[in-house]
Amino acid sequence: MDKEQAEVAVLGSGSWATALVKMFSSNAESIAWYIREKHIIEHIRTYKHNPKYLSTVNLDTHKLILTPDINRAVKLSDILVFVIPSAFLKKSLASLRTDISGKLVCSAIKGIVPEDNYIVGDFFHKKLNIPYKNMVVLTGPTHAEEIAMEKLTYLTIASHERPAAERVSELLKNHYLRTVISDDITGTEYAAVIKNIYAIAAGIADGLGFGDNFLAVLLSNAANEMSRFVKAVYKNERDFNSSPYLGDLLVTAYSKFSRNRMFGNMIGKGYSVRFTRLEMEMVAEGYYASDCINEINRELNIDIPIADTVYRILYQKASPSAEFRNLTDKLK
Repeated sequence: MDKEQAEVAVLGSGSWATALVKMFSSNAESIAWYIREKHIIEHIRTYKHNPKYLSTVNLDTHKLILTPDINRAVKLSDILVFVIPSAFLKKSLASLRTDISGKLVCSAIKGIVPEDNYIVGDFFHKKLNIPYKNMVVLTGPTHAEEIAMEKLTYLTIASHERPAAERVSELLKNHYLRTVISDDITGTEYAAVIKNIYAIAAGIADGLGFGDNFLAVLLSNAANEMSRFVKAVYKNERDFNSSPYLGDLLVTAYSKFSRNRMFGNMIGKGYSVRFTRLEMEMVAEGYYASDCINEINRELNIDIPIADTVYRILYQKASPSAEFRNLTDKLK
């Protein structure tokens, strides 16, 4: 392979981007990695690990083409994997001058683009003219920290074109990663968005002192809410008990690695939303998702009391304890 070519380009520098670079390194000969901060690039070149995220992961720098130039990164490969937090995606793409409509665009972003209220796949289609046939969505249930430890993980790869999903799958599969192929791009994306809200709810409940018994009821109700909402926004044949839906919800709500659960836990313990956002080193996508889902649901009017409760706590300064007292009467 030419030195100025790459089998895949990863755009983003957080924990999930770092985990994906680690996984792609198992099979790809060369990976272009767009990292905005030049000092992080220099650190990786010198010490072979990301200084901010998953710092224990040793990176094969011989396979990496590190660049702070997003246009250079996208020119180097026909497979683009976006791992930029949804809240910052538009700003990051503002400097993109390269046409990507003919490339295979993969979203590993578990969030909604604020203001537009688009899931990432719809954002790429409507704003950047990417055909849906050229899109792949990567969803869980996964945590970057467990990938760093090479614990067995299942990753869902969704695409309308099975060959596209299989192409990405072959680059990712290794001894600790299994891939599951799906055709439900929209459903898996919405599930990945809304489960972050329920993980915040689980964290709030824990911070307030509720136990495992209540959490089980909360999450079984959350699973039903997620099913109702996703069916309303996009009808498709799907099994909500399978790993991209229920599995991703459970791992995000229960795991000690879940930043959304951690965010909610701090709120439940009495910290303000503003302080919690400043204190969190990583982005909790559920914070932004809560506002976006609430706005979308004003038209749909789906019964989602748990998501509504989280919205009032995060955006209307409602009391977490009072809101959860009211919520307990609505759960079954």
